[in-house]
Amino acid sequence: MLALRNDVYRRPLETALTRLGVGIGWKCVDVGAGGGDVSVALSQIVGDLGRVYALDSDPLSRDEVAMAAAKFDAQVIAITQAGEDLLLPEPVNLAYCRFLLMHVIDPAKVLSKMASAIGSGGWLVAQEPITSSGRVDGLPFTMPDARHPDIGAFLPKLVSDSGLTVTDAWAEAPASFGPGPIAQYLSHLTGADDLRGSIVLPPLVTVIAQK
Repeated sequence: MLALRNDVYRRPLETALTRLGVGIGWKCVDVGAGGGDVSVALSQIVGDLGRVYALDSDPLSRDEVAMAAAKFDAQVIAITQAGEDLLLPEPVNLAYCRFLLMHVIDPAKVLSKMASAIGSGGWLVAQEPITSSGRVDGLPFTMPDARHPDIGAFLPKLVSDSGLTVTDAWAEAPASFGPGPIAQYLSHLTGADDLRGSIVLPPLVTVIAQK
């Protein structure tokens, strides 16, 4: 479904969107959009009748999203805005974030803003890791630059506390041995070379909730 061929965590996202039945005409916001891969993929699902807002606090991301959207002729509106300040011109059917709450100062505030952006009956999908549960050759994975590296372990409660009804939640961890996409992903993330042993990436906790 999704044009995320190099995204090793794409399966949990595909599962979530399939369960929700995201389709033509949906309005979505991708909070912490980064380079816009997920935003562009969502725009290809919702089509010309839908709309995708790609939100990121980094002004450089707006240009990256614009270039990605132009490449695929995608209907994406890039906005420079922090998740804590989320404000859209219209309610959305889906508010989405991944690998965002682990970095922000106040995850609860961001989730509250996302919940407020959703129209009645709309959905939130949040995906965050339990970083310390990842393993490289049996050794725990660390991410010292993240403010909340294990926030995935608390994600269902955080989403529920935002006033939404949690309808589904699960964790999924890609794993591999030797060279391949997962080793390449981890090498890009950490800068480490020659990752040839057993790799279990941090479990990604997916929470689906409805307003």
